[in-house]
Amino acid sequence: MYLFIFTLLLVIFQYVNSKSIIEGYDKKLTNYKETNTQLKDSIRLLQDNAIANLYTFKFDTNDDAMTYWEDQGYRISEFIPFIKDELMNLNVYDTEDHPLVPYASMSGKKMVIDQIRMLNHKWIIASFTDGTYWGEMLLEYTIKDRKDLKFRVVESILYRP
Repeated sequence: MYLFIFTLLLVIFQYVNSKSIIEGYDKKLTNYKETNTQLKDSIRLLQDNAIANLYTFKFDTNDDAMTYWEDQGYRISEFIPFIKDELMNLNVYDTEDHPLVPYASMSGKKMVIDQIRMLNHKWIIASFTDGTYWGEMLLEYTIKDRKDLKFRVVESILYRP
């Protein structure tokens, strides 16, 4: 009889103890699931913002800028490569200084424009480097008579290593 009562008490104690442990694990699991859902939502929001930022200040997604040049008789599919090619062609120069980059090379190498982003029908952001020093510049571009393309540096900055 004592053995039966002792066994019954032991089983009840194990049941209560196991139940509290399982409920604790369930709470933790629920909290982890809620946190995971919140983090996934945050990641999705950040990705959506990052994708939206990729299209901000970009000629390809600026209908007004494209319409401006289309109204002047240009085909956008040919216009963008034309502007970028003309800008990159300025990297081939015989003088000591780059025709557009307002800084002289300090490493003995030539300054070259390496990245270009057309913002709209008027401005371009370009980065330049000589392999050691680098910088960025805001360019204004104009086209007259469909062939006379002019670039003007509006502002620039040089970073130091």
